[in-house]
Parts: sequence; structure tokens; C-alpha cells
Amino acid sequence: MGILKRLCLAFALLMSQVAHAEIETADVVGFVVEYELKGEGREFVVLEAGGGGGLEDWSGIFERLSQSVRVLRYSRVGNGGSDNPERYFMVEDYAEHLKQLLDRLDVAKIIHVAHSYGGSVARVFAAKYPERVEGLLLIDASSEHDVDIMRSIDLERANREIEAVKLDDLRGGKSGHVVDFWAKFPLPDYPAIPDIPVTVIASVKRYESPGHLLHSDEGRRLWGALWTEWAEAFPKGKAVLTRNSHHLIPQEEPELVVAEAEEIVARCRAEKSEL
Repeated sequence: MGILKRLCLAFALLMSQVAHAEIETADVVGFVVEYELKGEGREFVVLEAGGGGGLEDWSGIFERLSQSVRVLRYSRVGNGGSDNPERYFMVEDYAEHLKQLLDRLDVAKIIHVAHSYGGSVARVFAAKYPERVEGLLLIDASSEHDVDIMRSIDLERANREIEAVKLDDLRGGKSGHVVDFWAKFPLPDYPAIPDIPVTVIASVKRYESPGHLLHSDEGRRLWGALWTEWAEAFPKGKAVLTRNSHHLIPQEEPELVVAEAEEIVARCRAEKSEL
């Protein structure tokens, strides 16, 4: 190996170590959970990744937001560098894990920014611990009504597709989260969630080759309508529909996530100044 190549590899390794130097761990109900905390300010933002994801999902967004507020990104148990026990966890488990982590970090209130399956965790957390949530930003969040949308388009085909996805999930591909939120258990809505600023970002971008009915043109239309209605049921709620990215909005359209996160932080800040 040439000297230049060795120097490049050594530099890359050093940069990797520096990039991860701030990642810490905490014991949460007997499991090791990795997290990173950065920034300063009165507001505290928690970044909640989607199913199968971890703190790395928020790399660019985490850095941007930490310039103006305190930001926590972490990996739920079973994901990222956190413990990966051979068992399934439900959203209620993860909500309790987050509470324990926040207690250890001495954090009283949060603005919860959550993607995909993380949105289900955030909804349960907000309803279970309403005194600890002052703002909620859901990004193409999972919904127990996914299956309703599919079945309303084509009942027979939808049932086949739903079972196929569940079987794939049970084989270990996605940590059980698809089985969890497609099991049709009800998740908290307004007014179970407190009267706080709420924003939903939902993708309605067309799929060239839809993998299932939820990604069909009609599925996209109904998905946008579902989340618009859900968000606007909140007195301080709003919906943002995007045609510029598919489901992985934090990776495909991070500037939109940052803008809406900063906006909801500003709304929460304004509410506190009025008290």
C-alpha cells in the first residue's frame, strides 16, 4: 500500500473517531442505549428515528438544530449501537425507555421530532407523559390506518400484501415494528395528546413502481388526506405535504425537516413568552 493511501486511510479513521467521539451510553431498564447530546438553549429537541433506524439517521439535521437548541439523538433498544436483545418491543416499551433516558439526563420537557415508526412512539409518549411534551413534529409517521387505506382501494389484494409484509417482518427484517403498527391497535389522537403545537410532514410523492397499495397513486392521495385531517384536528396543528421526497424525508429532504423543526421550536418559545 502506498504512503499516500495509508495517510488517507489513517485520516478517514481519525475523522470517523472524531465524528463519534460525543456518542455516549446510558443504562435504560437494564439495556445499554447509545445517545448524543449537543447544543444549548431553553428548548430541548429529541430526534426519534424510524423503525430499524438509529441516531445516524439524523446526522445532518442533528448538527443544524444543535446550533440553536439542545438536541438529543439516540438509538432505541434493538437498533443502532444500542443493545439488541432477542425480543420484540412495542411502542409502549419504547415510550417508557425514552422517559427513563430523559430522567437520567435530567430533562423535564421536550419537543419531539419523530420519523416513521418513531411517530407512533412519539404519539404514545405525548399521551402517557403530557407534562413532558411541549411540541410534536411527525415526519411521514406510521399509522394504524395504513391498512385501512390499502383495504379501501382493493380489499382482497390488500389483505395479501399486508400478510406478506408481516411475514417478512416476523423473519427479523424490521425489528417487529411493522407487525406492531399494522396490528390495528389504536394510537392516541387529539385530545388524548395535550393541546400543543403539532406539525405533520407527509410524503405524497408518486412512486414509479409501487411496492404495494399504500404506494399507489390513490394510496398517496389518501395518505396525504389522512395526515392533513389528523394534524388539523389539533387547535395548534398543521400539515405539510411534500412531493419532493418519498418516505425517507430526513435523508431525502433534510432542509424541510430542519425548517419545520425550527418553526415548531419558535412556536413553543413564543407560547412560553406569553405566560
